[in-house]
Amino acid sequence: MPIGLQANVPVSGLSVSTSSRYFQKKILILGAGVTGLACARSLKSRDALVTLIDDSITHAEDFKVVPTSSVTDFDCDYLLISPGWKESHPLIVKAIKSDVPLLNEIDLAWEIRQERCPGQKWIALTGTNGKTTTVEMTAAALRAGGLHAVACGNVGKTVIECVDSNENFDALVLELSSFQLHWLKQAEFLSCAILNIADDHTDWHGTFDLYASAKISILDRSLTAILNGDDKEVVGRSSHWNGRKVFYSLNTPKPGEIGLVEELLVDRAFVPDPQEASMIAEVIEIKPTVPHNISNALAAAGLARTLGVAHENIREALTQFSPGRHRIEVIAEKDGITWIDDSKATNPHAAEASILSAFSVIWLAGGLAKGADVSSLIAKVHSRIKKVITFGTDRKLFTAAFAEYAPHIEVLEINPPADYVRGGVSNSFMEEIIHQAQLFATDGDTVLLAPACASMDQFTSYADRGDRFVAALQKALK
Repeated sequence: MPIGLQANVPVSGLSVSTSSRYFQKKILILGAGVTGLACARSLKSRDALVTLIDDSITHAEDFKVVPTSSVTDFDCDYLLISPGWKESHPLIVKAIKSDVPLLNEIDLAWEIRQERCPGQKWIALTGTNGKTTTVEMTAAALRAGGLHAVACGNVGKTVIECVDSNENFDALVLELSSFQLHWLKQAEFLSCAILNIADDHTDWHGTFDLYASAKISILDRSLTAILNGDDKEVVGRSSHWNGRKVFYSLNTPKPGEIGLVEELLVDRAFVPDPQEASMIAEVIEIKPTVPHNISNALAAAGLARTLGVAHENIREALTQFSPGRHRIEVIAEKDGITWIDDSKATNPHAAEASILSAFSVIWLAGGLAKGADVSSLIAKVHSRIKKVITFGTDRKLFTAAFAEYAPHIEVLEINPPADYVRGGVSNSFMEEIIHQAQLFATDGDTVLLAPACASMDQFTSYADRGDRFVAALQKALK
């Protein structure tokens, strides 16, 4: 029997069918965004009485949306919390005091899975960086192995949409954020992976330790874990867990591990004899061929092996895979200058990987730091930086850090022009950033948009930020 398919994950407390459990029940949903709306649709199809609560969205399809100020009591049977809503929010505090049961999208989807498709395999992945690329790699490997699989969760469709889908997926590969893991109570996984744990979202969790604990909690819901042996936080914080641990790293793997031998990705964990090794792929076949992406490929291979996918199928998927947009995407190479869009680098850990893949960087950075420490990043990477162009709400964090660790590097702060409006037609803001970069970039330089921050202060999303970078660059290089 294929690896990972020899046993079903145990489930408890689900004797009542999902449909009957929510029939004619009053359910309040905090958040009318993508997740909240998907849950509302699913619950409505099960004859639940749904009301959405949101302060920034006033209308969502045919659902009633009310502001938080209008909720004065909890005349409801359940409160469903979208990821991103803090436990300290007054409405959540009030619900807990009123003994209103709390729901979340992942657990609701898990309940529905038990009713609609109990044989569906769930594997999950978390980490500070590389999640989206790795779940997409994993789903591609599963499909190459003959499984009808999809990446979902914090990427693509919501989990509940995939469970409710008529496509009848064999396997779901869930990308889970720390917010989603914070609320998770029921869902369980055949296997999981933790890619890395670095400073991020401390503004939401309160401390780095609480953020890291949310990430590590995925282990308690999994049978097998694929763990980054090169990440000290992952190694240290997983030491208490007694499930099956398979470490991967960019070093030569020990028996029971996955890693690199010369120019090959090799498996010594999911093989008949761990004293031997099976090739997964050649390093040069992984694109882009940079260390953190090789690491992502190792994690994806490990997850695919837990569901029994053959090495040759994994290799086929990895060699054909290319990351989505705004992930170390080379936009242009002209006059010896390389222009790279890595707008997806929304925290210092992600930006570090991008910066260290080049040698002379004109760095475009800034936005919302989310409580993360940018100083330690700059202390590590300043030797690769030629000039910094910074923008956004927390731009002065970069200015101050360079003044401390690399005062010889010029830092230019850019403010939006008067005609620029977040989400508007004018792209004058990014055009000015590109113009300043052109003034300083010379042959051999890499102009790198790897902001190390979230985007929502001056852009609608990291994708909007990246799209505007591309548009401004194309205009400038005409």
